[in-house]
Amino acid sequence: MNVAPASSRLAPAATEYAGLDLLATGVLIVEAEGDVSYANQAAEVLLDTSRRHLIGQPAQRLFSDEHQFERLKQSAAAGDLGQVPQVVELRRPLREPVVVQALASGLDADGSRLLLELIEIEQQLRHSREDRQLGLSEANRQLLRNLAHEVRNPLGGIRGAAQLLERELPLGEQREFTRVIIAEADRLQALVDRLLAPHRVPRVIADYSVHEICERVRAVILAEFPRGLDVQRDYDASMPSGRGDKEQLIQAVLNIVRNAAQALGGRIADGDAQIVLRTRVARHVTIARRHVRLAVELLVIDNGPGVPEELKDRIFFPLVSGREDGTGLGLTLAQAFVIANDGSIEFDSRPGRTAFRILLPLT
Repeated sequence: MNVAPASSRLAPAATEYAGLDLLATGVLIVEAEGDVSYANQAAEVLLDTSRRHLIGQPAQRLFSDEHQFERLKQSAAAGDLGQVPQVVELRRPLREPVVVQALASGLDADGSRLLLELIEIEQQLRHSREDRQLGLSEANRQLLRNLAHEVRNPLGGIRGAAQLLERELPLGEQREFTRVIIAEADRLQALVDRLLAPHRVPRVIADYSVHEICERVRAVILAEFPRGLDVQRDYDASMPSGRGDKEQLIQAVLNIVRNAAQALGGRIADGDAQIVLRTRVARHVTIARRHVRLAVELLVIDNGPGVPEELKDRIFFPLVSGREDGTGLGLTLAQAFVIANDGSIEFDSRPGRTAFRILLPLT
């Protein structure tokens, strides 16, 4: 069988199907003889193989079980696979195989040419988590704003009444009680101010460097924890500048890193606590159901005990904390600030390794 060189077929196909490059779903077009004639950019990322290497390659060789491709062809010819995705495993040259849902449909009347849609199962789960996260984040913001406004007015009255009462009390011992009331009122006022912070401070949109953000956060954390904590840098030097509210992003990253440092209390005492700030350029990712060609990927990784199982589903909820002295607002505000800058935040945790992943669009 004579196969035209990949370079001679790439340009026409790339031009004809250019719109498919906008999809976050991997797409392959397979000719009647079984060779790949087109792969979109999402398929390149999914298969960890360039388009030039994919084009001209027999499609069945991409499957761990080559019979899976034959079943896809048969189902497409029968015209019933558009509604019935199949779970298949695809090979990748330098990485572990990836499990995807495959949808096949015929491009010709006889079904000889195929269009394969490849949807990573982990991507589907991530989409579901993002949708749930966005809904909860909006509900949390409304709840916090309403709660803060309801508490703020009576709190000012309590503090003012305590001050007036203090002036009338003759004994220092009695005034001690009013000082407690005033101090607690001030503490609650500070908490209310933090609840309202994302909504009260005007946003300032400008170019930012994610590495400058990381360095600011690193300096603050090392000043707070000068001994026993190693904050390592693992930066991608090719990272371009982003655009967003720099102060909000600094606060978001600071809250996450500080939360990690506080969780490392035992290891800090032993002198082997570690936090890694890792940046990478992420290509063709989905953020809040939007396909993003280029994004900042910032990972905050610590070697602490991990997030308790009972908190994993609620870690971004307001007033939920794994520490007795915690306010439960740090991660809630971090999530609010990241989402306000069109990004997403998620985490993966097990004993000895917790990683928070922030994605922020660049283009």
